[in-house]
Amino acid sequence: MKSDVEELMLRLLPVEFGAAAEDLDLNGPPRNPREYLRQVQLEASLCPEVVVAQIDPKKLKKKQTINASVAGCHAAPEGFSPSLSWQQHQVSNFSHVRQSITKNRDHWSSNILDDDVKMPELTDEEGWKRFCLGETVYAGASSGQTEAEPEPLLDYSKVGYPPFLTIVSRLNQSTVLMVLEVLICWFEEHKFVPQLGRWLYALLACLEKPLLPEAHSSIRQLARRCAQLRSTLESQEDEKLPALNLLICLVARYFEQSDLADQPE
Repeated sequence: MKSDVEELMLRLLPVEFGAAAEDLDLNGPPRNPREYLRQVQLEASLCPEVVVAQIDPKKLKKKQTINASVAGCHAAPEGFSPSLSWQQHQVSNFSHVRQSITKNRDHWSSNILDDDVKMPELTDEEGWKRFCLGETVYAGASSGQTEAEPEPLLDYSKVGYPPFLTIVSRLNQSTVLMVLEVLICWFEEHKFVPQLGRWLYALLACLEKPLLPEAHSSIRQLARRCAQLRSTLESQEDEKLPALNLLICLVARYFEQSDLADQPE
């Protein structure tokens, strides 16, 4: 008698059996192709139609979570936020910078770096801090006023290497994101300095869209930190204000994090 499965399923390999199915030994190896095929059929007929997995509840205690950056920015003090036209102008300029970098990347990356430019390894986070910010700022011996007292011979190892096109054009996306995250984390615990502002702008200009999740989180963290620092400024004439406003503007307006944008007063 045929099983329900045999009745419903199309027989692709019809095989005639001379011996009864009961004569087959499922525990032993088949002796010929016909016995092999019949053994497969019998084994399939013994399988239950519905199988319920036995899951250990203890293994489900650890829940997977996704960190979503949903918090907004500190509101700007009255008179400290830029106008909408200023923001639109900065976004337009930034877009042109990005297009220029993309267009000329191959040209600039093929130029030979000066002998004194030693770019850190990808995983050397402390090395990138020294490279971008300079030993003086990195060591905490200065509050960022190195440009007011220029040395006879400019030593980039002390004041930080600017984000020259010959340098940033060599950075792939993983390096851009890694350096950006390193500098933003440093910024969380330190004051704003000009070297940091230049590098943040350059790295944002190299950051490709659409954003990866980790890039999305990092730039939102940057905007919030800029807004928090801006809220502590005492004067609209503070030289840090335009740079902070610019970074908030680019994150919110260009990278479409609109909930972080400064609204016209």
